[in-house]
Amino acid sequence: MVTMIKNILWDIDGTLLNFKIAERKAIDYCFEKFGLGICDDEMLKDYSRINHKYWGDLEKGLCTREEVLINRFHDFFSLYGFDTSICEDFNREYQLALGETCVYCDDSLEIVKKFKEDGYKQYVITNGSKLAQDKKLVKSGFGKLMDGIYISENLGYEKPSIKFFEVLNNDGINFNDSIIIGDSLTSDIKGGNNAGILTCWYNPNHMLNNGEATANYEIDNLSDVEKIIMSI
Repeated sequence: MVTMIKNILWDIDGTLLNFKIAERKAIDYCFEKFGLGICDDEMLKDYSRINHKYWGDLEKGLCTREEVLINRFHDFFSLYGFDTSICEDFNREYQLALGETCVYCDDSLEIVKKFKEDGYKQYVITNGSKLAQDKKLVKSGFGKLMDGIYISENLGYEKPSIKFFEVLNNDGINFNDSIIIGDSLTSDIKGGNNAGILTCWYNPNHMLNNGEATANYEIDNLSDVEKIIMSI
């Protein structure tokens, strides 16, 4: 069977790699390094909530990337009475620590390898920080398997902005034979909607779609990506 899809646009965090595990390990490492004691589950939930809000605001153009990276820790530390003067140093160590932990979602590495062997062009599209993502891409092995890497910090635009995807189009990536695979409705799927690219929502936790974006396909295991692509 011949498929119309030639380009696969992969998100990293929460799609190719398990972000939650990396987040927990990075926070634990930094808490120990900066002498902050133990970050228990409730504290991590508070941090994740604050972090999620800031990234959402960034996607909407309500704040800058620098404000996200520093203010999330400022708000978190203020909530628990920690010294906020260490936020900038803590953030840098956290970014580096995030890149140290690479836990593959499903069999993502083997899946990407097979698509490469089968002749598909594959690209990373991520809003994650350059410092963390560069390290992840090397450590995980994904970097050498990709035909292009698009990090919003380098582009100056965030998913789901159409301007992010215009950079890809200007580089010769034809949206008519492309598909986005991502876990975020607000950045990956909405970005695909904005750019007119087919989307596949990776939803392993069976979250409800609040209607903010429309996915053409939905899967709970990355092994189903091949079946989706071959059906198009």
